[in-house]
Amino acid sequence: MPLQNKSVLVTGASRGIGLAIIRKLLDQNANVLGTSRKNPVAPPVSKHPGFTYRQLDLANTKDLKSFLDHFDIQGWPDVVVNNAGISRESALTASNENWNQVWEKTLLVNLEAPAKICKRAISYWLKHNREGIIINIASRAAYRGDTPEYAAYGASKGGLVAFTKSISRGLGKQGIVAYSLAPGFVQTDMAMESVSVYGEAYMTEGLSFDDLTQPEEVAEMVAFLSSGKVKHMTGTTFHINGGSYLI
Repeated sequence: MPLQNKSVLVTGASRGIGLAIIRKLLDQNANVLGTSRKNPVAPPVSKHPGFTYRQLDLANTKDLKSFLDHFDIQGWPDVVVNNAGISRESALTASNENWNQVWEKTLLVNLEAPAKICKRAISYWLKHNREGIIINIASRAAYRGDTPEYAAYGASKGGLVAFTKSISRGLGKQGIVAYSLAPGFVQTDMAMESVSVYGEAYMTEGLSFDDLTQPEEVAEMVAFLSSGKVKHMTGTTFHINGGSYLI
């Protein structure tokens, strides 16, 4: 029972990578709070005694503030997994209004909201002399960039990686560590939305395999990092991209 007595917050819990992470954490006996914007987590996960659900719209600043205030009072979990994110298309030839809207919302959900969550968790851990683990789900796009249509997504994930490194550089002596994961295309609904833009062949182009990464592979790494067994790897980005981008 590697994660027994560990409490974990996972955003973006209702599908894809987030749901796979929650399943893995529950299998290892963690207590998990999962959030999503609109779709609640379905059974059997929702019926698991170690799982709690809360609706949270990261783009709604009032909703996010209420969520953060709740944890400041009730206590923050041992591990924070910032998984929720959005990917919106807006070409450089789009109208200024459309382009601005996509960038503002993408940065709000993918960077500003996770940063606020991290900040409040860290403040609580420091105040109460507790150790803590932060795991931020970034993207391959943080390192190699994305296409111009998804530049906002790549920029937001690049910022998330840099923020994670900044946390790790300053807080290890206080028992707080931070990691980021940089998946390529993963077999999720979000990735499949890109098929309409690029076509199916694009999804596996440049991979070492004929199929996409499964969300369960990402979940395995999150569970391992949640165990606290590799604290001296704080600040590291773990690349799970099927060999499509090697560092």
